Amino acid sequence: MREHSKQKSKISIIFKYIQMIAGAAITAASLELFLIPNSIIDGGIIGISLLINHLSGLNFGILILIINAPFLVAGYKHIGKSFFIASILSIVALSILEAPLEHIAPVTHEPLLATVFGGLILGIGVGTVIRAGGALDGTEILGILLTKRLPFSVGEFVMFLNVFIFGWAGFVLGWEQAMYSILTYYIAAKAIDAVGQGFTGDTKAAVIVSNEYEEVASAINDRLGRMVTKLHGQGGYIDKDKDVIFVVVTRLELSKLKTVVHDIDEKAFITIMDAQEVHGGRFKSAIH
Repeated sequence: MREHSKQKSKISIIFKYIQMIAGAAITAASLELFLIPNSIIDGGIIGISLLINHLSGLNFGILILIINAPFLVAGYKHIGKSFFIASILSIVALSILEAPLEHIAPVTHEPLLATVFGGLILGIGVGTVIRAGGALDGTEILGILLTKRLPFSVGEFVMFLNVFIFGWAGFVLGWEQAMYSILTYYIAAKAIDAVGQGFTGDTKAAVIVSNEYEEVASAINDRLGRMVTKLHGQGGYIDKDKDVIFVVVTRLELSKLKTVVHDIDEKAFITIMDAQEVHGGRFKSAIH
């Protein structure tokens, strides 16, 4: 039984890695076939890399790898080993897969079409990577590190950073291209939301039902550094008393939360919800 479980876990990991590489390939296609030829950028590290590429001619793939690397390394203890490895794999895949596409003719030179379809495809690619447990952009990791000492949420930090990026794009690419870029960012964000099932939110609330609730609660505290709340419940089918675990995590921790729970109890029932606002307790100190 244990051997079967290990085999199933290996297949799951391989499938996730395939998803990440596929997501990176889709992202590379959106950039090289739609956005870059029309001088349109996205936000975050991808946007910064595209602007530096435009100004200096340095390879985009190398730029996104170099700029992301310090944030991933610095944020290692906040995002965990599995997320760190997954993100590195995704970013390296994007760097490698982007290069051959440079020599392929763009799909369109119509800016509006490039904006809409480029943004949509970009969001699908990035969302696929996020859904598989990785990331292509270290902006939010940087936000988690910096907002620990600043009175801003991660989402607010990312928004402020993007204001400067698109402002910079206005001076470098022209204000019309900057407006197209903002529209691309908006479309991509909506596509990420659809693919990742709401992963664009800052925080998620999870309700976990497991017969191994004591061990699961301890693992979440030890491996994620998150405090849990145990709610007393009763099964509606067999009327058996059961403790339910409630925990709030950031979106970057969501994939690791699922892994932690299912490592202990494969049959655990997890419900994930958007947490619109989080106040008080110890959660703020963990991401601000």
